[in-house]
Amino acid sequence: MRIVLPYHLRILADVPKEVELEVEGTVTQRAALDALEARYPMLRGTIRDQVTRQRRPFIRFFACGRDLSHEPPDAPLPEAVASGDEPFRVVGAMAGGRPT
Repeated sequence: MRIVLPYHLRILADVPKEVELEVEGTVTQRAALDALEARYPMLRGTIRDQVTRQRRPFIRFFACGRDLSHEPPDAPLPEAVASGDEPFRVVGAMAGGRPT
């Protein structure tokens, strides 16, 4: 499968914009992120909390034009992602407002 990472995580892991990983079994968010963190341990704790394994608040997941951020972590990802035809995208969300 292919994973696209945001700039700050690419710099931290010293990888290109897109990485390719082998995921054993059913390709889910959890399996994909486990494989990513196993190959690039410096990313542990940046995408998910190290204890709870829950997505960090300002990280979002997208695939096939859909926001998968609130999908269950063990739900299968779309077949196009599992086959490598489409990437799984990790996006750093931004927040803010007007200055007062």
